[in-house]
Amino acid sequence: MPDLITTPVTAELLRGALDVERTELGVLPHRLPARARAQNTDGQLAMAESQPSGVRLVFRTRATTVELDTLPTKRAYVGAPPRPDGLYDLVVDGRPAGQGSVLAGHVITVDMAAGTSEVRTGSPGTVRFDGLPGDGELKDVEIWLPHNETTELIALRTDAPVEPAAPVDRRVWLHHGSSISHGSDAAGPSHIWPAVAATLGGVELVNLGLAGSALLDPFTARAVRDTPADLISLKIGINIVNHDVMRLRAFGPAVHGFLDTVREGHPDVPLLVVSPILCPMHEDTPGPCFPDFSAIGEGRLRFRTLGDPAERASGKLTLQVIRGELARIVKQRATEDPNLHYLDGRELYGESDSAELPLPDDLHPDAATHRRMGERFAGAVFGGDGVFGGV
Repeated sequence: MPDLITTPVTAELLRGALDVERTELGVLPHRLPARARAQNTDGQLAMAESQPSGVRLVFRTRATTVELDTLPTKRAYVGAPPRPDGLYDLVVDGRPAGQGSVLAGHVITVDMAAGTSEVRTGSPGTVRFDGLPGDGELKDVEIWLPHNETTELIALRTDAPVEPAAPVDRRVWLHHGSSISHGSDAAGPSHIWPAVAATLGGVELVNLGLAGSALLDPFTARAVRDTPADLISLKIGINIVNHDVMRLRAFGPAVHGFLDTVREGHPDVPLLVVSPILCPMHEDTPGPCFPDFSAIGEGRLRFRTLGDPAERASGKLTLQVIRGELARIVKQRATEDPNLHYLDGRELYGESDSAELPLPDDLHPDAATHRRMGERFAGAVFGGDGVFGGV
């Protein structure tokens, strides 16, 4: 076997990241810019934005063997079975071509009951893909990075030279949402529902799905404002409820402020506001929600709400209330903003879907539901009559 050629990983080879941090070993992709990260004090968001959901290494090569050295940061939970290692999805000329993992790396062990964590330092590892088509023609190669593991990129090795991919000639779709958009329990990084929708819609994805952190933060709005995009969607609501971070009085103005900020940078871009998918425990019951550890030893984690439906009278938010408020705000603003649109999230996952594919932990969709949501979104939004279809 010939010696492999080492190519440094640089920002030029990455898509879907808003910032690339230089590290001692290589580079670390970020999904929020440095200025936003500097204004954040929440550990959950810091972890979420550093997990490269939707970020992929993109290049052209004649290689039949590709190796990627990385240093991942994995998570483990006290009392729970080990979590599966993060997955790397290989796509060649637009078609799935392999999947692998890096077994090494740092491990953060979280004790959810005590609210503590411990870091065990690890070493880099390698994911290897063999048997790529060897017809001698240049191939477009994508390696989708694990959507649920912070991933420091060290080196790319191939058995033929690498060159940057051709400039993007597709529309760029910027999407922001919660852990459901981040990927939750999808079958792999190219199988999260926004990635499925982007592939079917023929667009280039920038995914700002931030687990537990779609909270209308002003610095996130500025990140959306400042990121080049041809199409923008904002999926708002579930984290507002399950964190119980605001009441109805604050929610409406916060949505207006978020949209105002986005429009400062994208005054005419088609902008779609998406309300929450069906989540039975929060449809009529406010948050906060909390993890139920009773079956954690068997690998089952569920979520429960501490809210009381009677608290709606004092302005506490439920998903039903949020959908009504989002629809009202979009209708009001659309009189002066014809490129602003609304989609009820239950069109992606609703009552009949819940009966067939219930949320395994009562909060997050499984792999089959991610596929269904991506297909539904692509059909409704990127189709010929969709709000992103004729642009």
